[in-house]
Amino acid sequence: MTKRPLIFGEVLFDVFPDGRAVLGGAPFNVAWHLHGLGCAPLMVSRVGRDERGAQIVERMTNWGMDAAGMQTDDEHATGAVEVTFRNSQPSYEIVTERAYDFIAWPPLAACLAAHPPALLYHGSLIARSPVSRQTLLTLREKFAAPLFLDVNLRQPWWTPEGIENLMHAATWIKMNDEELTLLQPEPVDPLAAAHALCKRCRAQAAIVTRGAKGATIVFADGRALQAAAPPVTNLVDTVGAGDAFSAVILAGIVNGLPWEKSLRRAVQFAAKICTMRGATTTDRNLYAV
Repeated sequence: MTKRPLIFGEVLFDVFPDGRAVLGGAPFNVAWHLHGLGCAPLMVSRVGRDERGAQIVERMTNWGMDAAGMQTDDEHATGAVEVTFRNSQPSYEIVTERAYDFIAWPPLAACLAAHPPALLYHGSLIARSPVSRQTLLTLREKFAAPLFLDVNLRQPWWTPEGIENLMHAATWIKMNDEELTLLQPEPVDPLAAAHALCKRCRAQAAIVTRGAKGATIVFADGRALQAAAPPVTNLVDTVGAGDAFSAVILAGIVNGLPWEKSLRRAVQFAAKICTMRGATTTDRNLYAV
């Protein structure tokens, strides 16, 4: 692929129990890592005209990212999530009516005239609001690029019907093993469930992360690849590990790498993210994957 990946969705601050605010949001994390991996993504989102919004754009610029796809909202604040932990596993309280819920189509259309996408990545959370959902659907209709859907089932912001509609146009569908169970509640083998999802949604592959057990890719033809996760002896938290995994898989798609190689690199990179607080870093040595 010679064009750029377009990453559409939320950008926000993860606010931790100790009061620290770390830049995040699944799509933003993916875009951040893609830039670190040399893929020059175009991040499309919306921030408030506030201190945190200005900080996001500044951080992107300092990291070398293109901020042309970022919109500014005069009425809604920049996104925020309250992160808490139980048994080292994060849970999220996602604040409503934030700027990323109001991504508008006209400025995005003007931006895309100069930056037609090679592929489109988005998660499922961005479809929670009518405005951003309609902009997303328009984007998907007008730019028939391959689509990577990252399923993020955050209560109460999803319904089975809504997720099913999003999955049906996807080329690749990524989720974790718990989300696969929620979407395929019948007690069947996980590989069979992922294959059934591919067939039902006409996707090329279902990509399933399994935490400490690694990850699996199941293709529409029934083939499956699996990679074990390396041990993490200095675990800090797992925030953003799935986003790091997605970024490496996307970089592999953009660069035409074999799936086996991308999967192995993705689980290794996700394990690295678990050794630091939060989901993003400016340590360029981390991107030697």
